Amino acid sequence: MKKDARYSCYPFMREKVATVDFEIRTDCLTTHAGVALVAVKKEAVEVVKEDLLEILPMAYHVNGSVRGKLAVTDEDLAWLSSRYDFYVSHVKEEIQNFVLPQGTEAAAALHLCRSEAKKSYRALHKVSEEREVPEILFDYLGLLANVFFVMAVYMNQQAGLAEIPFISKSYPMKKKKENV
Repeated sequence: MKKDARYSCYPFMREKVATVDFEIRTDCLTTHAGVALVAVKKEAVEVVKEDLLEILPMAYHVNGSVRGKLAVTDEDLAWLSSRYDFYVSHVKEEIQNFVLPQGTEAAAALHLCRSEAKKSYRALHKVSEEREVPEILFDYLGLLANVFFVMAVYMNQQAGLAEIPFISKSYPMKKKKENV
């Protein structure tokens, strides 16, 4: 007897390959990006909203690019790189040190996206131990994590909230030279 589809949340769920974990992880990434979009809309920062509307389908394209046809292009990577440059041009002073993941609701949601992008990258690494993975997917996910970070800092900047530096007790930090 054929099993009722209502009991299957994902057709590949019982596979033993790392591809499934990657697909679930990037689904989570995309979902978090959707939550971030809702928060960004509330805070009415149009440029971040527009960028997230571009990133949302791309996260699903990354998802399908391992099992299916590669759907991430050099043009997609170049666009994301240009967005990174845009945000860095606005927040370069604020990102000179590690900062705590806090601030506005949208900034916090974007920090979650950053973390999910890193988890997706790690899951992709596990896939690459089982099969060949196009390098552009690693580049895209690594850059995406960094874009989410600078977007989060940008959102705080737009709200007039200062970043809170994180000073590690575990790792020594280089002291900045002061002009004398």
